[in-house]
Formats: sequence, C-alpha cells, structure tokens
Amino acid sequence: MLHHISIDVKNPRRVAEVLAKVMRGQVFPFPVHEGSYIVVAGDEYGTAIELLPAGTSLVPGLEEVEFKTTPIAPRFGSVHAALSVPTSLQEIEAIGVQEEWIVRLCDRGPFKVIEFWVEDQFAFEFLSPEIVSEYLEFMQLGKCEAFLNQEVPAVA
Repeated sequence: MLHHISIDVKNPRRVAEVLAKVMRGQVFPFPVHEGSYIVVAGDEYGTAIELLPAGTSLVPGLEEVEFKTTPIAPRFGSVHAALSVPTSLQEIEAIGVQEEWIVRLCDRGPFKVIEFWVEDQFAFEFLSPEIVSEYLEFMQLGKCEAFLNQEVPAVA
C-alpha cells in the first residue's frame, strides 16, 4: 500500500492546489521543510502527496532524513506514481489543459492510465473511476504472472 510520495517541483503551492483538485483533497503547508506543501486526500488509506521545492533531495542524516538543496536543472527521472482518484477522465483533462500540462489517456495493454505530467516533468498515472477496475483486475498475482512470463521476441 502506497500511503504517500514526495516530489520536488518548481512551484510547490500551485502544484499542490492542482493535485488537490484531481484528488478532491486539501492542501496544507508542510512544516518539515520550508516552502513545502502536502495534499491530503482524506481517504481511508491516508493518501498524500508532499510537494517540495525544486532541487530538494532527501539524504540520510545521523538520526533521520535530512533535506538538502542542490542546483536545479530541468530533468526527467524514472520515478512515477499511479494513483486511484475520484475524478473523471474529462475533469482530469480539463485541469491539465488549464495548467498547460501534458495529459493523455494511454493504453498499457492490460489496462489504461491517464498520464498527468506535473510541470511537464513528473508523471503521475491517474486511475479514474472509469478505468481503475481494469488495473485492479490485472494486478492480481496470477494475471500479472501470466502476462509477465510471456515470451518476448528478441530485438535484432
């Protein structure tokens, strides 16, 4: 169960406000690091997204995590998150259009996701009520195993 994730963004407050619309949650200042915000979904899982200022890294301190700031460079990375949200595909698309961020419905084969690119740099895969059942059905061990153990043709 993923309960929360933190990402660094150029405009933490604005991104928090946008994600709160998608999650139908609430935004709060996040006191653990200056300039940070947290979106709390208010669901039974404790789902939250922490938005830290761009260039913030979490590093192991002597007793617990510490926050360090590094020079900011536009980048893409391997980290992304898939989240079920109560918002429809049309609502998510409208929010993305308003922000001028990339939003698109993508077919991953056994299920669909809505790619939502925060600041056109960080990818969330939102699962709206219309498509979440495909994902949940597929992510059962037996179905995943059968799909992932298929022979993949060698690339020449």
